[in-house]
Amino acid sequence: DVANLGVGEGTWPTMRDTLRRIGISEVDFLRSCDVGFKQGSQFINWQRGEGESYYHPFVPPAGYGAVNLAAHWLDRDTESTFADAVSAQGKICDLGLAPKTAKTPEYAFGLNYGYHLNAGKFVELLKRHCVDNLGVDYQLGHVEQVLTSEEGDEGDITALALTRGDKIFGDLFVDCTGFRAKLIGEAVGVEVEDCSQWLLCDRAVTMHVPYETHYPGMVRPYTTATALSNGWIWDIPMQSQRSIGYVHCSHFISSEDAEREMRAYQGADTEQLNSRHIKFSVERRQQTWQGNCVAIGLSGGFIEPLESTGLYLSDLGAVALAEHFPFDDAHMKAMSHRYNRVMSNRFYEILDFINMHYCLTQRSDTDFWLEVQKPEHINDRLKAKLEYWAMKLPTPLDFEDQCFAGLSSKAAASSIFSTGPVDTAGLWNHESYLCILLGMDFVKAEDALFNPTNRSRPKIFRRVLETLQEAQKILPPHANWLQKTVGMKHYKTAGIPAGWR
Repeated sequence: DVANLGVGEGTWPTMRDTLRRIGISEVDFLRSCDVGFKQGSQFINWQRGEGESYYHPFVPPAGYGAVNLAAHWLDRDTESTFADAVSAQGKICDLGLAPKTAKTPEYAFGLNYGYHLNAGKFVELLKRHCVDNLGVDYQLGHVEQVLTSEEGDEGDITALALTRGDKIFGDLFVDCTGFRAKLIGEAVGVEVEDCSQWLLCDRAVTMHVPYETHYPGMVRPYTTATALSNGWIWDIPMQSQRSIGYVHCSHFISSEDAEREMRAYQGADTEQLNSRHIKFSVERRQQTWQGNCVAIGLSGGFIEPLESTGLYLSDLGAVALAEHFPFDDAHMKAMSHRYNRVMSNRFYEILDFINMHYCLTQRSDTDFWLEVQKPEHINDRLKAKLEYWAMKLPTPLDFEDQCFAGLSSKAAASSIFSTGPVDTAGLWNHESYLCILLGMDFVKAEDALFNPTNRSRPKIFRRVLETLQEAQKILPPHANWLQKTVGMKHYKTAGIPAGWR
């Protein structure tokens, strides 16, 4: 009986594969969960706080795998951002176009995409599908006590005692109790590793902005992450509303001031809109699978959702458990060891990537932005990467293991590492890193090290313009696609929010 947070969330394109594999129709998903398409993220005011912006799109750059376009971009007119120079998707997002036509089959695409969805409705859709179509035995109850064995491996759970008086016995238990971590934390006793020194934000204030009263005239096919005075605000457009949330640091701004700043971002007429304040910690369980208990979702750890990694980690946790499922008790330890290694590697890779967005800022307008730039808030793994990429921009071979000079080989806090964690998952390729590094002015266009003279101009940039021209001919506006294909309502435009770009 614990309510789901139910905020608007973004997903990675990997969610399409999961939904298809478990047999959910994409149209049913779009209709049931207030879903819109997401083609990437736009970052606003992160470099200097002067209205600048750049995209991190989902479509790989033109010529990906054949040529490194970063040096060519630095050697030409850099009035456009790197992402816009090598991919048409950012400009297509600016135009508000859908990533597919009405005739494109389910889960297929012209432009790679993820989703914006109502998390509360997504929970209900998954529950209905699992019970009605997959044969899951669903029992509603509230856990009063977690019972553990007195014999065998320490920490094994035998049953869940419910407030209604009965017990649920099992061989393997998945902890989905969120930040409470009632199984993996309270009962099994797995400690957390505090990662808050790398990401300082520890609060969020959220608000739903309904289109009935606040429709801005379009449904953006991308997420915006706008840096404010002491953090950043997500803006996730769905079919009936936008979900906005100000992720901030309580050491630099009060909850009341954060809410005022969020409402100012939205603009006038928000007095009747309810807000919600959320506390969180950037941390991970030292073991996400201990004994016969697996923590998936917030119970296993949390990183702020700057690159929409929350649902990705939950999705990955479920997929990885299916791949490592222990059909025999004798296999439990071997499967859990590998599972922990995989999930920990992913966490640290995400931590580095999010940390990079902050530490490269040049903002000096508040104490918060000055603080996040300090060396003590850049983790050692990321420092080694940035020192290396200051000598050579990222290329594919850098992602074999990302073990660079100066990087400590000591094991992390968790005992699963005989050596330090490695980034071999390919969560982000070198072009994704380049979008952030060059979008944040990590390398200046005038830097002679990366700007040799007489470099030939690649024809690939012309392909980007051709893609953009073709997209404008065949792709419909995002809102029109949703209205015609899944029945999104028609709303009367009510004005542009103050923070709208």
